Amino acid sequence: MKELSIFVDEAGDFGDYEKHNPYYIVTMVFHDQSEEIDEEISVLNRNLEMLKYGNNQAVHTEPLIRREYPYEAYLPNERRAIFSKLYYFALHCGIKYKSFIFYKSEYENQFKLEARMAREISQFIRNNLEFFQSFDNVILYYDNGQHELNRILNTVLATELVDYDVRKVVPSEYKLFQVADLFCTLELLELKMNNKSLSKSELLLFHSARDLKKDFLKGMHKKRFE
Repeated sequence: MKELSIFVDEAGDFGDYEKHNPYYIVTMVFHDQSEEIDEEISVLNRNLEMLKYGNNQAVHTEPLIRREYPYEAYLPNERRAIFSKLYYFALHCGIKYKSFIFYKSEYENQFKLEARMAREISQFIRNNLEFFQSFDNVILYYDNGQHELNRILNTVLATELVDYDVRKVVPSEYKLFQVADLFCTLELLELKMNNKSLSKSELLLFHSARDLKKDFLKGMHKKRFE
């Protein structure tokens, strides 16, 4: 049976449209389960072990960049190394991703934002229906972090696909869910880079906007779902 896994993560929230958080990003990572990634996972685990970062720990990229728990004791080059190992794991896996970016200021309230999100995700599936229908089963992986997004995802998939399954994710158990988090963060960093609003913490880790683009964004773009 041919199965497609969809790992979903988000950056942002449905709260007030504060200046420091003007975006809402939803990222979907698509993995055809016939494409084995066991060796890539083993390599990533070994690389993280060498950095003294345990396999049972998920890599959470935003707190890693900001040096928040559990990364307080890691030096900048150590945190960049952890970020880079997950990034290169993503590049070597046979996956694609799609990010949906919403500017919260464009919507009068949360309900209009939710409606737009549902429309865009639905339209994406319709535009690529042949791809999705080529699988016998589609499995959605999400950690239920935001119940609004969880509701949108289930409503859209139930409407657009004949059938699908749902798995609640424990982030440390799924490397590709961590990749969804990684791509969410990189998409956000690209928006901030284009607006010349990268923070001190981000510039410390990625050195400059030019290096961020060259070292991370360029490779990520090749993984976009076309």
